Amino acid sequence: MSASQQTLQELIEKGQQAFRNTFGYEAEVASFAPGRVNLIGEHIDYNDGFALPMALSMGTVVMGARNKSQSTADIITFSEKIDGTNRIQFDVKALEPSNPAWANYVKGVIYHFNHNVPGFNAVIVSNVPMGAGVSSSAALEVSTLLFIEALSTKRIASNDERAKICVRAEHTFAGTPCGIMDQMISLNATANHALLIDFRSLESWQIPFMSKSLAILICNSNVRHKLSDGEYGKRREQCSKALELMGLKSFRDVQPEHLSVLYKANDQVLINRTKHVIEEIQRTMDAAEALKNGDFKKMGELMKQSHTSLRDLYEVSCEELDALVDVANSCPGVLGSRMTGGGFGGSTVTLLETQCVDTVISNIKKMYKEKYNREADCFVVLPSAGARIIKL
Repeated sequence: MSASQQTLQELIEKGQQAFRNTFGYEAEVASFAPGRVNLIGEHIDYNDGFALPMALSMGTVVMGARNKSQSTADIITFSEKIDGTNRIQFDVKALEPSNPAWANYVKGVIYHFNHNVPGFNAVIVSNVPMGAGVSSSAALEVSTLLFIEALSTKRIASNDERAKICVRAEHTFAGTPCGIMDQMISLNATANHALLIDFRSLESWQIPFMSKSLAILICNSNVRHKLSDGEYGKRREQCSKALELMGLKSFRDVQPEHLSVLYKANDQVLINRTKHVIEEIQRTMDAAEALKNGDFKKMGELMKQSHTSLRDLYEVSCEELDALVDVANSCPGVLGSRMTGGGFGGSTVTLLETQCVDTVISNIKKMYKEKYNREADCFVVLPSAGARIIKL
């Protein structure tokens, strides 16, 4: 059984056994936060746009208990080694970024929690594929936050504030200038729904997304990306520069006369970035309406348009993702396919007829193996519930 096929109960049991074997007593507190797939609305969460993500059944469990120390945290990762390291120790009262890199997500959340956290021992178990564009980092951040809330008995006022804490952790400790989408869907998801998020107001709406005749397929290219390497930050800088040239603070306020400023500046890159943001905002609103109306054919067409824009205007796709999207869209029964996540690798998301799933997966795997001599991991997902404390 692959890690992504493990059920939540299997993760919990695995974590309990690992904690017991490592620390010699029983875990008392546990939390779960899901990964996510974004159906549409890519690279516009940090541009005052909309996104339409859904939570996965796959997620990250953090479980543990206080230890005898007042300040030492001792954490092991049991599902797999991360960055070659599967155990860390640190002082919860003297936190700073350091290697291994994955530990900075945990440390950053504790730091920005801004309340006393007692010394603890913990294990982390997860079945969210790392580097696949399905938000393994946000799942770890959110699960860590719920865990230390329960451990310290201090409660954060709202999920919006929880999401902001996790984003600050990723910005300052992990060095990734992410938006807030991943954390918000992980915290606020409802089963059988996608979540339409307005990133200017942080309002959100549950959008029903359920059809027995349709499935959602994620295909992991197994091309790993690291957004803190610079391309993600570069896109944010380009968008900020475009707004500055237009004399605006938000892409939601762009009018035709504002775009003329960019054309006069003769900066095709900024024109392309701006076109993607404006058009993707509209596509996402249209997609939410299509789901409400059960118009899944329209939803699929919007997904196709989104990928083309991400490939040609925002330039965050890559050859492998394009190949996965192209072969999916060529298969009978596929309504639409697109890259999802930050890009430069990761995964695609495909909306298709349930009866065609096996054939589509077979075609994708065959093409990918022949063309790149690499495996594409494919799994069917359902819109699932959000983060929560687990009773042990």
